[in-house]
Amino acid sequence: MACKPAPADTGIVFLRADLEARPLARVGDMVFSAGHQRRSTIGLGGAEIQTVEHLLAALWALEIDNIVIEVRGEELPALDGSAVGFLNILKQAGIKKQPVTRNFIKISDPLSVEEGDSSLVLLPGDGFSVSYFIDYDCDSIGKEEFTIELDGDSFEKEIAPARTFCLKKEAEALLRAGLGGGATLENTLVMDDGGPIGTSLRFKNEPVRHKVLDLVGDLYLLGSPIIGKAVARKSGHRLNVRMVKEIYEHYIAPAAGGKKEQR
Repeated sequence: MACKPAPADTGIVFLRADLEARPLARVGDMVFSAGHQRRSTIGLGGAEIQTVEHLLAALWALEIDNIVIEVRGEELPALDGSAVGFLNILKQAGIKKQPVTRNFIKISDPLSVEEGDSSLVLLPGDGFSVSYFIDYDCDSIGKEEFTIELDGDSFEKEIAPARTFCLKKEAEALLRAGLGGGATLENTLVMDDGGPIGTSLRFKNEPVRHKVLDLVGDLYLLGSPIIGKAVARKSGHRLNVRMVKEIYEHYIAPAAGGKKEQR
């Protein structure tokens, strides 16, 4: 993967550099798929780039709006399963301010999506905050609620290091099905009743913090940061993407003079 600078108003653009057609997709143009439960995916004219949420969360934290991301392969590097690797390398490269006004999406009316006992609500508010509730059938996670006011600094310190996780029984089922071959104890927390296998937690409540990380990245699929309060209950990528579509329909499509194609 190579991240390259881009002029103002380019947006966040993904490009499959390994394909002859070099298909590209711009974040915010509703070019993502809601079909994946455990990762967010950008669609590029029949091709895909999977697991974009951790990079997008780092771009959100660093207020990067214009960048071209060239990818060789159908999935972004896992790194250590968090956003901190992406964040650090982008900071080292340097960030240039551009002489244009930054676009925000200010939530003025409540929006909500539900699926079974999972829900995600966006409420009006100043700045951006997240309240997240999880409930897992695993003694080392259990029920947990976490609330945080987010900006670049608080994200870097409190959220970015939190790693992807799964339950041990989920990991075993994926492996039996021939899936999850790229997951290792170096890039995924495998949680058993006694805690993570083969490593230790970076935060006592690292799983719920990673869910916040995923939500930040998923919401940045809109290409503009949100001003408001997010309240999530057992939400995941699929529900997050449904909320992105709701926000698009209420705030972006009307301003653009109509609805864009969604997929």
